[in-house]
Amino acid sequence: MKHIAYIILFILLSIGAGAQEIKAYSADDLMKRTSNLDTFYVVNFWATWCGPCVKELPEFEKLRTSLANKPVKILLVSMDFKEAYPAKVTAFAKKKKLAHEVIWLNETNANDFIPKIDSRWQGSIPATMLRYKKNEYANFFEGSLKAEMLRPLIEKQLSLE
Repeated sequence: MKHIAYIILFILLSIGAGAQEIKAYSADDLMKRTSNLDTFYVVNFWATWCGPCVKELPEFEKLRTSLANKPVKILLVSMDFKEAYPAKVTAFAKKKKLAHEVIWLNETNANDFIPKIDSRWQGSIPATMLRYKKNEYANFFEGSLKAEMLRPLIEKQLSLE
């Protein structure tokens, strides 16, 4: 009987292995999180239902690989509807083997949260924010991006130290 309990425990732990916990953030939480002076943040806004967003996700893995020894943190911010959080977003992250930290924006009123993130944002996704508080650098892009476009912008800011 004791062995069965250990087997069940092992199976339950194995099922959860590799799945990241996806935390809910407000816009204020996100901006506070990306204000560390020693880290360059690449924050991508996407959703599981957005075809261009899903197609763009591998670009952030390329970026991570090419900047592996640099103080760069990539955050993938899910803009999925509240009905999809956490189950659908977590399942998607696991299925796509997303190595970056995934968080979920828990705000629904774009008129409230967009100005807190970047006033240049018109509200479309995919969208990407670059933020490096050390140099007071911030940039924002709407639409799909390639790692080759972002890498020089990041490297330039990191070289200014």
